[in-house]
Amino acid sequence: MDAVYPAAAMSMVRVLEELGHDVDVPEGVTCCGQPPFNSGYWDEARAMARPVVRALEGAEAVVIGSGSCGAMLKVFYGELFAGRAGEELAARELAGRVWEFSAFLVECLGVTDVGASFGRRVTFHDGCHGLRELGIRSAPRKLLGAVRGLELVEMAGGGNCCGFGGSFAVKNAAISVAMGEEKCGAALATGADVMVSNDASCLLHLRGLLDRGGRPLHTMHLAEVLVQRS
Repeated sequence: MDAVYPAAAMSMVRVLEELGHDVDVPEGVTCCGQPPFNSGYWDEARAMARPVVRALEGAEAVVIGSGSCGAMLKVFYGELFAGRAGEELAARELAGRVWEFSAFLVECLGVTDVGASFGRRVTFHDGCHGLRELGIRSAPRKLLGAVRGLELVEMAGGGNCCGFGGSFAVKNAAISVAMGEEKCGAALATGADVMVSNDASCLLHLRGLLDRGGRPLHTMHLAEVLVQRS
């Protein structure tokens, strides 16, 4: 989020602070280690994950703006540190405090209306990790449904993968692009002005395809929509 979508990260902070919460961003939290984990380099992934676990020890809740990173901390850290005594215990304890941003608002805080207004036609893309690993589907839609002036239009095959998949996009570029093009086509067919997602990784991939094709569809992170007052 810091490297690619800082505006989305700052929007998350704004939403949470306006709801009365204190937000801390520990400097010790860098990459969660998912890239080496997915590529089979688990020793390297553990080396990246350990300082993340330590830095988040004192957090009451850990809120993440990307389903893929959220799934890594909530689901796969337990697998990564399995059988390593104290490390596995710390990873599983952390998992209980990890929330994807939309799920935190809706399921933990019970909030669906944050006072946003955004007079646009919007379609929503479900990131694979958020949808399949974390089971998140209704929360972002409830938040979008409460945005004044926003029209939400579902795309055909909304649950289909966009083709990014992290290192998959590097190793299987042609397949990745083909899947992304199918997703972009489905989004464009809705007549939406904006494609919204709660996964920054997917947005990176889809934004690149749309820009290179010169197509009239913007992309926004969910948090960026929730700070709109237009």
